[in-house]
Amino acid sequence: MPYEYVEDGVTSDVTFHAWGRNLDELFTTAADATANVMVASLESVRPLVSRTVSVSADALDLLLMRLLDELIFYKDAEGLLLRACAVHVTAADHNPHLTAELRGEPIDLNRHEMLADVKAVTLHGLRVEVADGAAHARVTLDV
Repeated sequence: MPYEYVEDGVTSDVTFHAWGRNLDELFTTAADATANVMVASLESVRPLVSRTVSVSADALDLLLMRLLDELIFYKDAEGLLLRACAVHVTAADHNPHLTAELRGEPIDLNRHEMLADVKAVTLHGLRVEVADGAAHARVTLDV
């Protein structure tokens, strides 16, 4: 599991540190960490439906926020639990861009053990760093 939940975050929120060999892997991992706050078992989420996302932002941390906001939006608007796959991040000096396929299924309380209702990604401590051949992120979710 290339992410860990951090205990020193805001007490009413959930903070995690995610990492990957590159930005594509990092963003995929951060999406899984976010989904895993909502549902106890990621393996219980079958890839029955898909949504394609294409987002841009002024910086990498804001780009990650936009991706995670998409997961939260689909949970709230369509009742879907989604995981990110086929993530591709273009890290231009300014205006980085991301395309990804989100796959999952409608929430089924008989199959999915729901944990927390993630309301939003916060700006508090949000960061994405790339150094020494690895990418790291710190994210705080409002639950």
